[in-house]
Amino acid sequence: MKFSILLAILFELLAKRKLTAPYLAEKHEISTRTVYRYVDLLSATVPVYVKQGRNGGICISDNYKLPVGFMTTEEYEAAIEALSAMYSQLPQERFLAAKRKLSAQVKSEARELTLSGEIGNILVDGGTWGDTRNFSEKIRLVEECLREKLVLEIEYHSRTGEKTQRKIEPHVLVFKQSVWYIYAFCHKQRDFRLFRLGRIFSALKTEETFRKRPFAREDIPLSYWTSERSVDARFEISESAFADAQDWLGVENMQLKNGKWYAEVTLPDDETLVRKIVSLGAGMKVLSPEALQTRVAQAAREVALLYR
Repeated sequence: MKFSILLAILFELLAKRKLTAPYLAEKHEISTRTVYRYVDLLSATVPVYVKQGRNGGICISDNYKLPVGFMTTEEYEAAIEALSAMYSQLPQERFLAAKRKLSAQVKSEARELTLSGEIGNILVDGGTWGDTRNFSEKIRLVEECLREKLVLEIEYHSRTGEKTQRKIEPHVLVFKQSVWYIYAFCHKQRDFRLFRLGRIFSALKTEETFRKRPFAREDIPLSYWTSERSVDARFEISESAFADAQDWLGVENMQLKNGKWYAEVTLPDDETLVRKIVSLGAGMKVLSPEALQTRVAQAAREVALLYR
């Protein structure tokens, strides 16, 4: 299997977003069966999939871009110089096209920003601490569809790992507890649903428009994030976790006593509470209640066992 053909298919998908198997088979002088084998290989790491139907084809998610740092600046320059030399010896359009794509990638990386949303009263950095680029591109794509009222076709992964293809009409982006959601009308469910942005594997902007459906803030199921149970907790907080505790609990709930920081708060007693406390490591100690101490200690032991 030729790696050069695999890369050629990827770059052409990045340029055109959708291709047909017969077209690729004819261009690379391979069978359509081999084309689909290449697509299967690509789909392991790139959001590429086959869309069935009259307007179907081999598609790549509209929010996908080559990762920043895919090649170093020196590698890009060497590749561009090589393509220029090849074109001077063999003046074919494919060499110029490849050179243009690589040059555009260099410029794109140079001006890469992770901020999403227009600058106004609120400015949000939509990126994550890791690969900010793909996540920010996903937010930009949703924002574009919100503005232009375009239907999005997505592959959505549930919390159990189930994959479904859906068409959604995005109405509003929601940011809650460091997680991005889209409140959208789902064609499959024929109702509004909340979709976690991080669980959208691929997203295609369609040419289908929609008219915004009326909804109120109260219609968004905010209870989705709340728990019927709550717990009155008391913490001792060291300097290493002080800033994170401020962000989470609020500085108004923290008191300095005898040179140590303490916090007394009422928190939703849901599945995320123990994980949040454990994430602060030795910087946060549960003083009460005893039941919460036990749960945190058990979770910490389970984490420690992973590294024995």
